[in-house]
Amino acid sequence: MSEHAFVSGIAAPLPLENLDTDQIMPKQFLFGIDKSGLARGVLYDLRYDASGTPRRDFVLNRPEYRGARILVAGANFGCGSSREHAVWGLQQAGFEAVIAPSFGEIFYFNALNNRLLLVMLDRDVIAQLSERIGDPEQSSLTIDVRRQVVKTADGSEFPFDLPARQKRMFVEGLDMIGMTLADADAIGAFEGRHYADHPWMKIDLPEQQKAG
Repeated sequence: MSEHAFVSGIAAPLPLENLDTDQIMPKQFLFGIDKSGLARGVLYDLRYDASGTPRRDFVLNRPEYRGARILVAGANFGCGSSREHAVWGLQQAGFEAVIAPSFGEIFYFNALNNRLLLVMLDRDVIAQLSERIGDPEQSSLTIDVRRQVVKTADGSEFPFDLPARQKRMFVEGLDMIGMTLADADAIGAFEGRHYADHPWMKIDLPEQQKAG
């Protein structure tokens, strides 16, 4: 099975509701011209106090949750502005998946298009997962994308829905360009049929324009 079909590792509980993209990636970390260096800014005001000292009681600063690959969050995670940096920063910080009852709509599609796996489960299930992974001895989770289940350390499984297109992206390890290229034959066949039925719509450009 493709390695992309699984996300497995330490899961950190962050049961805060309405955690918006401004909190996930504060504005002072958005001055770069590329995606690099964003991990430092992830959840900065929750992770650090006003002097820049790590808050010892914050979950991601606790030794047992360092290196977490999965975040179990509260409802409406990623609401607010559309900054894609929130997704990039989470990925640079090592997160491969976020599990929550719901997500901000723009964040949801930004995440899936960047292959940050988002899993939606009922609030009651999230509460169960948060309680379990609150025990560091039980903090490991596995997300099986092909089977669409979240599996806990004790073997319990919780099913989730995932749009077919996004599921294919994760299982086959494709990005948006890869998805388009994977359908190149079908696209070519459609073009052939389309121009056969509507020949007046096809314009043959001179070679110099094609090269330009």
